[in-house]
Amino acid sequence: MSYQIGFIGAGNMGGSLARAACKGLDPKQVLLTDYNGSVAQNLASQLGCDTAESNEQIVRQCKFIMLGVKPHILPGVLQQIAPALAEELEKGEEKTLVSMAAGVTMATIQSYLGEAAKVPLLRIMPNTPAAVGKGMMLVHTENCPAALADEFERIMAQSGRMDRIPESLSDAAATVSGCAPAFAYQFIEGLADGAVMAGVPRDKAMTYAAQALLGAAAMVLETGKHPGALKDAVCSPGGSTIVGVAKLEEGGLRGACIQAVMGAYQKNIQLGKQ
Repeated sequence: MSYQIGFIGAGNMGGSLARAACKGLDPKQVLLTDYNGSVAQNLASQLGCDTAESNEQIVRQCKFIMLGVKPHILPGVLQQIAPALAEELEKGEEKTLVSMAAGVTMATIQSYLGEAAKVPLLRIMPNTPAAVGKGMMLVHTENCPAALADEFERIMAQSGRMDRIPESLSDAAATVSGCAPAFAYQFIEGLADGAVMAGVPRDKAMTYAAQALLGAAAMVLETGKHPGALKDAVCSPGGSTIVGVAKLEEGGLRGACIQAVMGAYQKNIQLGKQ
């Protein structure tokens, strides 16, 4: 049996993309495996897809092979699957590797593949909101034919937005697209804590804060206006919002955001050197 897409690694990120793939395809076209078998089994039972017994089975039975493992684990996985991948390519089977490992370049990935290094290769930088169709995925296509890249994006269309950029921008851009959801969760939690201090019930405070950020993000994307202009439109002269904005500036919110992105960027660079 053959599958359109298979996931080696079904954890937080791999699992989020598997959920998106199962919305864009018949789940029976999706195959999962994970070093922790129960993780793959549980996710497969939720989504209605199948599980594989090994990484090699994913390689042999799937057209798109998703590498959803941590950067320090990736070299071992690549060396493990390289012989099976080389055999499949020699038989003329169409295969495409898709890596989501932060900091690991396509050249580094190819260096572990031996005779299979000629395989079409996509490198992506996704984020976990892909699980609910609100993701932001960066796609590097330099080592993949356009038709295969197009097909991959059609499969993953339910994950959210995608943007093709040069791999040279990956370490910097991924700090915003990939890491920022965690930063946003902290902001939502902080806003909700403030509302609770003011007397709002916790569940309502969380809903109000999350919906406000969702709406604000939609305004930026759909109007194309600068965030500063949209902020100004909310701030009435002498009103409560401008007082809150001043408090955020006093607390160094903008500088903290810049430092968070730069810190994550430096870590991405380090990951690529391991």
